[in-house]
Amino acid sequence: DTLKDRKLMSLDMGSLIAGAKYRGEFEERLKGVLDEVKAAEGDVILFIDEMHQLIGAGKSEGAMDAGNLLKPALARGELHCVGATTLDEYRKYVEKDPALQRRFQPVFVGEPTVEDTISILRGLKEKYELHHGVRITDGALVSAATLSNRYITDRFLPDKAIDLMDEAASRIRMEVESKPEEIETLDRRILRLKIEREGLRRETDAASLDRLETIEHDLANLEQQSAELTARWQAEKEKIGAESKLKEQLDAARVALDQAQRQGDLARAGELSYGTIPHLTRQLEEAQGQTAGAMLREEVTADDIAGVVSRWTGVPVDRMLEGEREKLLQMEEKLRARVIGQEDAVRAVSTAVRRARAGLQDPNRPLGSFLFLGPTGVGKTELTKALAEFLFDDPSAMVRIDMSEFMEKHAVARLIGAPPGY
Repeated sequence: DTLKDRKLMSLDMGSLIAGAKYRGEFEERLKGVLDEVKAAEGDVILFIDEMHQLIGAGKSEGAMDAGNLLKPALARGELHCVGATTLDEYRKYVEKDPALQRRFQPVFVGEPTVEDTISILRGLKEKYELHHGVRITDGALVSAATLSNRYITDRFLPDKAIDLMDEAASRIRMEVESKPEEIETLDRRILRLKIEREGLRRETDAASLDRLETIEHDLANLEQQSAELTARWQAEKEKIGAESKLKEQLDAARVALDQAQRQGDLARAGELSYGTIPHLTRQLEEAQGQTAGAMLREEVTADDIAGVVSRWTGVPVDRMLEGEREKLLQMEEKLRARVIGQEDAVRAVSTAVRRARAGLQDPNRPLGSFLFLGPTGVGKTELTKALAEFLFDDPSAMVRIDMSEFMEKHAVARLIGAPPGY
């Protein structure tokens, strides 16, 4: 209730600074913003993205930066402000100004879990369906969260999962907009035969005339097939377009219902709740219930998500779609295919990895620590490479340290760096 009817306004630091040529112009603009917020008497919450830009923004000789201008308003409670920045930039810029840091309460926002990400994707699903004009299955959302968490390590959830869903949906939309491959193949054959027909028309021998007659017959058949398929494609495309328009109308009706409820317009809310929205929902269900045929596909599935991840990472699709349980149960078999005759070692490694993945050991400890003993050439390094490929889908996902290169005392500097002064 304390936040009810409050307005959330975003402060664009770039627009404030842009074009401020003279001393005092930037301060005047920012002071104007602060005066407007103050006049609202607490009804406005100011949001500053990339908050570290406050430090030094507008700073010049004899002038104050944005941070120093905000401090008095924050201290007096005239300004309700929310800032957002990364942890690295917070340490680098904000912590160096203790007075500004003291006026904000740090709230650390961690990366959501896979389960939380799936919930976030379900909330965003309708917006992306509306934007791309396709349907996104629940299996695709689950795959986007799990596969991005497993295979895309240089980004964070839910950002990478949302991008996966977005790209997969846009690819399906492009397939709907583009001519199907079978029509393209027919059109290319028709074009090739037309070129051949023009060449044969200049010939007068019997063989050329027979070939010309055959081409005319083939062209008539192919053009008829192409026309039928094109008409079918256009009809399916129009059906998908009609569904997309119904979804837009339904979304607009829901937004209008929300506004009517907030404004207390009960007559309008009742009309939307019991008339417009149910009618549009029935129309959409009827449109989706009609068989669209096999030419166009408007559903984003788990396979489409896996295909996008495969293009991003290079990991084969079939390996991605394989379940973790089935993969671990077949671990010995896959390692034996690469390392021959080392049954005990393969069994020991597989058991340790399965134990770790099943959650039967401390999650803060490594998956396993193995010491392979044996003469040169029996497969110690090969087993390590096979294990790296099995766990991380990349045989080079390992750091190899050859201890024969570290026999001298000073050689350890290669691992930990040289001491100060060297």
